[in-house]
Amino acid sequence: MIFFFVLDHSEKHRFFSSEPIQNIQVKFTRLEKLWDEAKKRLMLLPKRILAQEQAFARVLKLEEESIEILHSGRLDAKRLKMKFFLFLQKQRTKHMLLLIGEAILLPLSGLLALLPGPNIFFGFLALILFTHWQAFKGINKVARKKHHFIISQALNEWEQALSSPEEKNLNAVLEKIEDKYALKDLNKILFK
Repeated sequence: MIFFFVLDHSEKHRFFSSEPIQNIQVKFTRLEKLWDEAKKRLMLLPKRILAQEQAFARVLKLEEESIEILHSGRLDAKRLKMKFFLFLQKQRTKHMLLLIGEAILLPLSGLLALLPGPNIFFGFLALILFTHWQAFKGINKVARKKHHFIISQALNEWEQALSSPEEKNLNAVLEKIEDKYALKDLNKILFK
């Protein structure tokens, strides 16, 4: 599995993996219809958010002591490690705050069970809570692992194309990256 750490069109760093975005695998027999509806709504979130959340969750399955992360090579090694460390700390803080907020809202969404029909709000909130919890555990595991940063010429071309005003160049570079690393819908992760 390949991990990427690269700037998106708004010049914010994104962390994602080469694995395609997929439905969250949670199996509950009693509330299957509710969970299916909640999973459909979760998949409506922006792909850049889902890709990052799932990349962090996928780290939990890795047994290796180190992970390889492709980057553009525009930063020297020391600065890149510092950027990645600060990125992980920011993500950890964000996920902790989201988990606290969602844990507070979860019991309140139970009150909506009084309304007729399935309580989709509770299911969606519970699924989001589960997703953030998996990502939070993944962030902690990424922080403990050794990082091997590998320079990718294609990602370097992408970051250079960000400074040019033509969107035509950006799409062409994204297509090259998709072809080289067998990625799908990369424009939804790195572009508008």
